Amino acid sequence: MITTDFVPGSPCWLDLGAPDVEVATAFYRAVFGWQSEPHGGQEAGGYTLFRLDGKAVGAVGPLTEVGARSAWTLYFHTLDADATAKAVEQAGGAVRTAPAEVGADDGRFAQLTDPQGAEFAVWQPLRYPGIEAADIPGTLCWTELYTTDAAAAQAFYTTVFGWTTQDMALPGGGGTYTLLTPADRGEDRMHGGLMEVPADLLGPSRRPYWHPVFGSKDCDATVGLVTGNGGILSMGPDTAEGVGRLAVCTDPAGAEFVVLTPEGTL
Repeated sequence: MITTDFVPGSPCWLDLGAPDVEVATAFYRAVFGWQSEPHGGQEAGGYTLFRLDGKAVGAVGPLTEVGARSAWTLYFHTLDADATAKAVEQAGGAVRTAPAEVGADDGRFAQLTDPQGAEFAVWQPLRYPGIEAADIPGTLCWTELYTTDAAAAQAFYTTVFGWTTQDMALPGGGGTYTLLTPADRGEDRMHGGLMEVPADLLGPSRRPYWHPVFGSKDCDATVGLVTGNGGILSMGPDTAEGVGRLAVCTDPAGAEFVVLTPEGTL
């Protein structure tokens, strides 16, 4: 369960890098009913906050890295961005953007890459803690990593964040799914999972990646809004026992996300 009382290693923010911020904003407003506003007085087309019922649920901004593809970036809470960046390097990962201040006193962030190539970020809050709503329809309810080496990924993130892991067999011999929980927390704070995927199923880049899972009251209806507004349905909707009804989607620029109606709300 993702909450907004953040602890070290828990998801605390997410933003989308998009080739056209205004197009992306229109898409997500239509799909999830989000409101949007430029951050910090920026002009239209700059870093833009998404809100649901007035609460911050994420953001979108222009792509800033050379050769970057449109994708969602997940941020994990840290008490010390510099120490986490150093831990990432010591564990075989890379620092793409060194720890830096955001605004006058919003917080500090760093953009990072794990040893298999999956990109993520960390956020050290000052004035701005992170998302203000989670685990309800239209908000982040799970995080997921597709990687080419599950054992190596587990070792890396356990070293960096202290996450505890729990392996479970997927139905029908579909492999192993590893559940992720912040250090010293119970299963009620489980926030994501990782699974090993062959490189040829990871898209043109063949690179591991994180993606967000957004809650929905009605997965099928949300998928209809995705495809009706220029997005693509990549997989599903399917009902997974013990999980719920879910679908893998991409927005008009190719950024992947999952829509989930949790079991018990169907």
